[in-house]
Amino acid sequence: MKLVFAGTPEVAVPALDALIASDRHEVVAVVTRPDAPSGRGRRLVASPVAQRAEEEGIEILRPARPRDEAFLARLREIAPDCCPVVAYGALLPRVALDIPANGWVNLHFSLLPAWRGAAPVQHAVIAGDGTTGAATFLIEEGLDSGPVYGVITEDVRPTDTSGDLLTRLAFAGAGLLAATMDGIEDGTLKAVRQPTEGISLAPKLTVEDARVDWAAPALRVDRVVRGCTPAPGAWTVFRGERLKLIQLRPTPDRTDLTPGEPAVGKNSVHVGTGSYAVELLWVQPQGKKPMRAADWARGVRIAPGERLGAAEGAADVR
Repeated sequence: MKLVFAGTPEVAVPALDALIASDRHEVVAVVTRPDAPSGRGRRLVASPVAQRAEEEGIEILRPARPRDEAFLARLREIAPDCCPVVAYGALLPRVALDIPANGWVNLHFSLLPAWRGAAPVQHAVIAGDGTTGAATFLIEEGLDSGPVYGVITEDVRPTDTSGDLLTRLAFAGAGLLAATMDGIEDGTLKAVRQPTEGISLAPKLTVEDARVDWAAPALRVDRVVRGCTPAPGAWTVFRGERLKLIQLRPTPDRTDLTPGEPAVGKNSVHVGTGSYAVELLWVQPQGKKPMRAADWARGVRIAPGERLGAAEGAADVR
């Protein structure tokens, strides 16, 4: 089939590579988000999908909005058989959905109808799901509600961050998307309507969503940190400044600390939660590079009564 691939971030590149490598399909163009400012100099940088397409000499379409008439006109000229999609980052209007003969087929990183939305992997980790996966489905105007072509499953490991899990799903899902294109082309694959039960939503996580609540149980704190890594990045407050929490681990044998209360050992930092403590492993102070938590604690010299998550100037004065 003649394909126009739509995607933007690095996680979409494995699927693009799988379709480029296919001997049954031709990727004639990619649709991606416009170049965006990056780095301290705020220089405009092409998306990872655009960079990969440029390496292959594939036409790149960068509409400011998918309903722009110039973009729609070019898509009609190309007349693709199908438009596979991975993390494109913009809603597609009906007028665009109707152009390819076999529609737009999205690779979504959850087992639909679970975790419909922009952040399915993050929500799966935070919720403590033991199994997740990826699905290919025909895009309709509803939120990830279209009929499903195929699925794969993936175990969520106890130490997985959302970044770890998404990387595995990106590569496994690339094969699923390529197989879906094959099945659509030869007519052996039919989309099946999603069940009406088991629907859950996965909206984009905000910075405030990533703030750790030390009164929550340790397992919840651990899941929030892993689910928000690498983005938007879990954090707390210490001495009125934000402290990013990169890695920690629950320590069920440590039950002597109250929520937010730190205990600094020679090579360790424990913090109390609503259940038992967690050990901080890697942190990133505001304006600094990531460092081992024990090195951070030695540098700041935590005073008796100070807490993580407390408002500026607040201390425990028991």
